[in-house]
Amino acid sequence: MSDQPRKPLPRPSPLSQPFWDGLGAGELRLQRCDSCDTYVFYPRPYCPHCLSEALTWKAVSGRGRVYTYTVIRRAMHPAFQPDVPYVFAIVELEEGPRVETNVVGCAPEDVRVEMPVKAVYDMTTAGIALLKFEPA
Repeated sequence: MSDQPRKPLPRPSPLSQPFWDGLGAGELRLQRCDSCDTYVFYPRPYCPHCLSEALTWKAVSGRGRVYTYTVIRRAMHPAFQPDVPYVFAIVELEEGPRVETNVVGCAPEDVRVEMPVKAVYDMTTAGIALLKFEPA
């Protein structure tokens, strides 16, 4: 066993499980409101736009643009120390919602606001896939 601390991982809830199942299958799934046709992220029991409870899980494009970002140069947890520097970003998806993520597949200094990105799925050893983005 390694002396390296383990990274904290998400704990899917019954409400968010379809999102995590989608990532594990290599696709990004979001809730879409059947009443107002708005995509919703983060998973919740009702639409934040019209308050309808008629939400359906849909696969989406996985494409978007960097809305904002920062380069992490000091790890917030010892398990992330080998990753620094890394990019923490908010990506605005083509479908509208914004997601918190990491931008990978390029040097941190190459990331820019409005940079086109596409989803990639990082499978952990615990069997949970994490949503990340790389330049498109």
